Amino acid sequence: MFNKEKEFFSVLFEAVSEGVIVVNTAQKIVASNKSAETMFNYSKKELEGLPLLNLIPRDYHQNHESHVSKFMKNNQTRQMGVGRDLYGVKKCGNIFPVEVGLNPFTVEGETYVMALAVDITLRKQQQDQIYELNAQLEQKVAERTQELSDAIQQLKTVNTELDDENKKRLVAEQNAKEALQKEKELNELKTKFLSLVSHEFKTPLSGILTSAMLLSKYKLSEQQEKRDKHIKTITDKVHYLNNILNDFLSVEKLERGKISYKPSHFKLSKVVNEVVYNANMMLKEGQRINYPDNIDGISLYQDEKIVELALSNLLYNAIKYSSENTLIDVFIHQNEENTHFTVKDNGIGIPENDQKNIFKRYFRAENALLTQGTGIGLNIVKHHLENLKGDISFSSKEGEGSTFEFFVPNKYQ
Repeated sequence: MFNKEKEFFSVLFEAVSEGVIVVNTAQKIVASNKSAETMFNYSKKELEGLPLLNLIPRDYHQNHESHVSKFMKNNQTRQMGVGRDLYGVKKCGNIFPVEVGLNPFTVEGETYVMALAVDITLRKQQQDQIYELNAQLEQKVAERTQELSDAIQQLKTVNTELDDENKKRLVAEQNAKEALQKEKELNELKTKFLSLVSHEFKTPLSGILTSAMLLSKYKLSEQQEKRDKHIKTITDKVHYLNNILNDFLSVEKLERGKISYKPSHFKLSKVVNEVVYNANMMLKEGQRINYPDNIDGISLYQDEKIVELALSNLLYNAIKYSSENTLIDVFIHQNEENTHFTVKDNGIGIPENDQKNIFKRYFRAENALLTQGTGIGLNIVKHHLENLKGDISFSSKEGEGSTFEFFVPNKYQ
């Protein structure tokens, strides 16, 4: 067949840059082009009649013949080796990665398979380089994050000693400058995580630095009120930064499965009272929280801190994303198996296109990008609740508000 159509196949084969190899039902090579000969380092004469197995590494010989026979019987064009790496072997024995497409055809009653092979050695090398660069970048991220964590810890320690003497206030100022410098260095790494850290740490650190500088100016006893004001500013901002770091550490522990829960018996009203009390200090002008009814008799055997974390997160979000003079409703009910919590606000709501991503880490809805936040709170809450055999869901409409609901089993499992 190929002798009769030699001129036609010669033009066809040599016109493509891929290596072209045609095999018969006996899996022997009956035709090839120049690209294939160069790729495998054989001459055309050497390839003709050569068993196809000679071009396949020995480790791949097992079951190869049955696979080819089945393929020729099905008679369908397809990509070979989808989902796994394929390799060819040169005449000299060198093994190299390839990409192969198989095309069956029939001429004069005889079935053949045309294989289009591409040497992807360069592509593999480039992929390996990308993996290596990514590994290096991840290492730099870890190093910078640790440096920032160490700096914030120093600030927190200094803050507890600010009342003792002016010298410690100067130390806090120096630590703040160093932390700010480290924060600026983070901007050099163009990753989503570091961009987030840069955005969330810059404002409070600047406030700490400003308050620390002003503290050094108020040395008279009658200026104690001004000193207290700036000490409170530093304390609040350090607590805020510490909470962010705790969120990041929680993400790491959740990923590594290092979270250990501590169940205990507790009255739910105690947790709700603490959460609502703290939330009241964050309320905007005219905002009001509608306290849940009939919860005095509800008790749980659960991890109290996780229940408090989940309810706090939803209530703080409701306050943050709602305007002044709005009502925030909190509903709680318990059945034989679970305790259900609902937080309903009349805030900005979540755009429909963003709702599918709301529990993804670092995600911020389009209409909340200018509001302070890390985008990991809901992600952490969801993971904790799922670990406790609970769950969280929501419904929302942009411009009309959101309703978040979660539940936990009454007894820790």
